[in-house]
Amino acid sequence: MPLSLSNELRAEPNLTPLLDVVFQLITFFMLVINFGNDNYDQRVRLPVAGSARPVEEGERIAAERIVLNVNRQGHLLFNGEVQLPHKAIETIKREAQLILLGARASGVKIDSKSLPTTIVLRADRDTPFAALYNLITACQASGFDKFALKAMSGS
Repeated sequence: MPLSLSNELRAEPNLTPLLDVVFQLITFFMLVINFGNDNYDQRVRLPVAGSARPVEEGERIAAERIVLNVNRQGHLLFNGEVQLPHKAIETIKREAQLILLGARASGVKIDSKSLPTTIVLRADRDTPFAALYNLITACQASGFDKFALKAMSGS
């Protein structure tokens, strides 16, 4: 019995589940993406320095960074909230502990006296030096030894 074209079964793929998965993946990645500007507090007015230069491409790919914003009174601005000096020291210690825990969880051996994370300091131009010095000292006591100071270019 010959088959005719009209009696043939046609298999058409159902693309609805595939589209659902694609949309769920897009939603997931939009939720977990880290936009680099989240850490930069707009309340901090950076000092102007003639020797300020843009970050090199190799430095951008650098390991992990923690951005610390310091307001004109010398208080740490962390996650959008103003922290007094004693609370800022606790926050820095907690961040150091989180880095150590993350390294242990991933099986990486790091020295707690010399953490690989770079501290990026964004201090207001009117911040007292003593407050900034105390913050740097607290970072060093917690094991951070790499620092970057942010400033605006004077040219």
